[in-house]
Amino acid sequence: MQNHPVVSGEEWLIARRALLAKEKEATHLRDRVNAERLALPWVKVEKEYIFDTPTGKKSLSELFENRSQLMVYHFMFGPGWEAGCPGCSFLVDHLDGALPHLNHHDVTLTAVSRAPLAEIETYKKRMGWKFPWASAFGSDFNYDYHVSFDNDDLTAGKLAYNFTETPLPPGFTGTELPGLSVFYKDETGGLFHTYSTYARGGEELIGTLMILDRAPKGRNEKTTMDFVRRHDEYEDMPKAYACCAEKA
Repeated sequence: MQNHPVVSGEEWLIARRALLAKEKEATHLRDRVNAERLALPWVKVEKEYIFDTPTGKKSLSELFENRSQLMVYHFMFGPGWEAGCPGCSFLVDHLDGALPHLNHHDVTLTAVSRAPLAEIETYKKRMGWKFPWASAFGSDFNYDYHVSFDNDDLTAGKLAYNFTETPLPPGFTGTELPGLSVFYKDETGGLFHTYSTYARGGEELIGTLMILDRAPKGRNEKTTMDFVRRHDEYEDMPKAYACCAEKA
């Protein structure tokens, strides 16, 4: 905690109004960024990708589920991992409640990981999630969208990630990194890649962080999201919530 001064209500109002002006600037900047995002050119998806899902193998087109927009969260979960990434797990904790609203607005949202489907389903059941989650095991999808990396990448000590060639992140020993990719399907069935974001680009999907940003201690972290655990691993978690995954 910073050593905050304690002032009168009148002095606080002056400081708050000054901050409000900057908050409005940030809101207007976000509106402009959103407009530029919508104006990005698209890339036609020519390659065929096949995914394993609980209802059988599906193409990228079939993941749209009869909607015209598809958002894919690249969840860090590689083959043979005991559990999914804690940070990705934190993000997707926020997805289930959004699904009815997204679906009604012509958007399908799904997670995709390289772990085999059986491993995904086991972890999904443990966590009590309902959102769609497909396996790209054996597919080039994760590699083509720059969230999975092979031995050549790791040996070279650098990755093509977040639209640049970057050194391996400190302590990175895995093969997966997070991201979000977005696709559009036109009336003829043509598929287009419209947007991707990586690293902290998906942070605004995490409502908990947006709430913490307004708390007195903020995120109270030394490194990015160092406080995050899987939601069934917090020591002070209410017992009723801890067993929710077991009941799912």
